Amino acid sequence: MHILTRADLLTLEAYAQQRGEFRARVIAHKKQRSVHIGEHLRLIFEDRLSIQYQVQEMLRIERIFEGTGIQDELDAYNPLIPDGRNLKATMMVEYDDVEQRKRELVRLRGIEHTIKLTVHGHAPVTAIADEDMERSNDDKTAAVHFLRFELDEAMIASWNAGATITLAATLPAMPVDVSLTPEQRRALAADFN
Repeated sequence: MHILTRADLLTLEAYAQQRGEFRARVIAHKKQRSVHIGEHLRLIFEDRLSIQYQVQEMLRIERIFEGTGIQDELDAYNPLIPDGRNLKATMMVEYDDVEQRKRELVRLRGIEHTIKLTVHGHAPVTAIADEDMERSNDDKTAAVHFLRFELDEAMIASWNAGATITLAATLPAMPVDVSLTPEQRRALAADFN
């Protein structure tokens, strides 16, 4: 996939006019690219459209319209766009109850380093977590992490041929796994083009 440039973005005024329609399209798009691993972990696999939405929203919220500010946002978000041989995801640890979430973030410390993707017939790939900055400390993990899964050509070929794909958290405090649905597998396969 190609990174975003300033030419790909709408002006603040044009975005304001199109925001409702654009937002609805992105929400539907992200739904296809969202995977729950157990009850409390959700991965949203990012792509060019989802990242364009994030950049547009940041520009809108921060009222950024100068070239250097726009470029700063592009530089911050472009690394989250897959490059054709990987998948990139935002992982969220989700608990509705605030107090329970605080306890679980302590118990789940390091979970971001235990997320594995397996293409049937190939060795599991462990996610590379939080390359931009560490989001956990000695006491607890963060509720949001950014993950990258690197796949080789054979894995991508198997994926495209219909292999079963599983995602798992292998942390002893939360051992959970899930197989992608055929719809999820097809949606994410677009990231390899």
